[in-house]
Amino acid sequence: MKRLPRIEQYGLIGDMQTSAHVCDDGSIDWLCLPRFDSPAVFASLLGTQKHGTWRIAPATHADRSGSGVVAERRYCGDSLVLESVWRTPAGSVRVLDFMPPRDGAPQVIRIVEGLAGEVPMVSAMRPRPGYGSVSPWIHEVGGRMVAEAGADALWLDTCVPQVEKDGVVVSAFAVVAGQSVAFVLSWCASHAAAPDVPDPEAALAETLTFWQDWTRECTYDGPYREPVVRSSIALKAMTYGPSGGIVAAPTTSLPEEIGGNRNWDYRFTWLRDASTTLAALLGTGYREEAQAWRRWLLRAVAGDPEKLQIMYGITGERDLRERALPWLPGFAGSTPVRVGNGAADQLQLDVYGEVIETLYLAHEHGVARCADTAALHQRLIEHLAQRWQQPDEGIWEIRGARRHFVHSKVMAWVAVDRTIRLTDDGALDMDLAPLVELRETIHHEVCTKGFDPARNTFTQSYGSQELDAAALLIPRVGFLPPDDPRVIGTVDAVRRELSTADGLVRRYPTIGEGTGVDGLKGDEGTFVLCSFWLVDALALTGRLEEAHALFERLIALRNDLGLLAEEYDPVQQRQLGNFPQAFSHMGLIQSARLLNQLAAQSSLRRGAVAVPAPRSTSRSTRQTGKDLTSQHA
Repeated sequence: MKRLPRIEQYGLIGDMQTSAHVCDDGSIDWLCLPRFDSPAVFASLLGTQKHGTWRIAPATHADRSGSGVVAERRYCGDSLVLESVWRTPAGSVRVLDFMPPRDGAPQVIRIVEGLAGEVPMVSAMRPRPGYGSVSPWIHEVGGRMVAEAGADALWLDTCVPQVEKDGVVVSAFAVVAGQSVAFVLSWCASHAAAPDVPDPEAALAETLTFWQDWTRECTYDGPYREPVVRSSIALKAMTYGPSGGIVAAPTTSLPEEIGGNRNWDYRFTWLRDASTTLAALLGTGYREEAQAWRRWLLRAVAGDPEKLQIMYGITGERDLRERALPWLPGFAGSTPVRVGNGAADQLQLDVYGEVIETLYLAHEHGVARCADTAALHQRLIEHLAQRWQQPDEGIWEIRGARRHFVHSKVMAWVAVDRTIRLTDDGALDMDLAPLVELRETIHHEVCTKGFDPARNTFTQSYGSQELDAAALLIPRVGFLPPDDPRVIGTVDAVRRELSTADGLVRRYPTIGEGTGVDGLKGDEGTFVLCSFWLVDALALTGRLEEAHALFERLIALRNDLGLLAEEYDPVQQRQLGNFPQAFSHMGLIQSARLLNQLAAQSSLRRGAVAVPAPRSTSRSTRQTGKDLTSQHA
């Protein structure tokens, strides 16, 4: 019987246009070609082997059952080249899996190297385009194996014999110490000429050089540098190079609850996720990505904020209609498997704050002023001024009735506040008086309607009893100072009502078989980003020892390759949700940086951190230096 891997058993390789998920048993179970959002050619991650997979393993483990997993694996230095070592009675081998940064056809390269003895190996590739729904025509062309189906052609090149059997391309071979055998899978349009046969060793050297050069640009040199660098690499891997768009995750429908139906497609560019991801990269020295994303933003929004979507395709597509794939049984039986995402049609007012916050941070980090971006910024803030009082679906994309979510209003305040700061700096030419008045109006309404004085906590929405972990961002964005009793009360309430025994945080309450405030049935795991938000809130409110302890617990949740999914189940002790998740890795970077910044200011009084309190005037109140509590600073 086939072993069902856990999410954390997968590693990621990619070329900044798409990616592949490699299991610790040597199988690639998810690969979309030629883009992140293209139909998968290997989809067994969401089904079975018959839905497409490619395994390279010692022949003694070829049945993928029992204990047939690698002895050890790691990334080669600060790169996205995955190294897996197998040890068998006959000897040991190493497999290097990677995708070269693209200059032509997208390629997956797998190099098998003999380390000791002589090890019989098997490569078995079962291509199934169309998310596992199509059996391709597999045949030989000039000594190369090609699998063609509709518009897609997959070419597999290797120096060892290949045969096709029942829709599987099989190679049986052996490697001895010092010998290597390479396999190269290339994609091209089926009507196009065959892709060139690459030099695998040269491609490996170029890929390692690319990642080493990129990671050398990282300016962060504080504690936890290894997880920060690894998270930065994961975020870079989720960036679509040609456009600058960033996917929230490179997978679809990995469940938030095993067997549940909270399964969503994350292979698109959310304004919120991309903004916070770029903010994390800016904070570690990467400005080129911010410039590319700003150009993507201008193209995607197209100067029309009245039709602003909360998410787009990776090159700015607007039509992201959601549908189910009934032939796929889902990860561990979790259905439906969805492609597309209906949340694209939602109103989420907080995205104005995230986008404008990132534009503000780009300015703070020296990204050159752009007149077109300034014009778009002005139109966004003018549109927000007309809409901020409307109810919306909020940061968590509820599928129930719209509400006046506190987080959405707080982020509307952030949008106005950062606009005032940019106007103060001369980066925008706007009338300050109405902006200052609007900022104060939003602030007063949130503190009046979104706060429960009896429980001393901000709530999820106006008049609600439910809590929301997003309220932990109130001190981080500077809406209130960390020592404000309302902030401390909110942090304590979230820990009391939304935290597990080990401190991990849920987004908001769910009620199992009943329909919750999000309009959905079922439960979910703790949300990794929300747990990092608690780290930040504890640190800002002076509880640094507790913040460090929780941060240590969170980085221990990463898999052996340093990757984090969207959620974590503390009962079954397993990762949940799409993987890897940009939000989770962004949160790790931001928390590490905040802890490092606070440590550098250890001479300050406990809790007396510089906070950008709401300002009622303009230049006379301009704060110097960088705000530690800016959400993404």
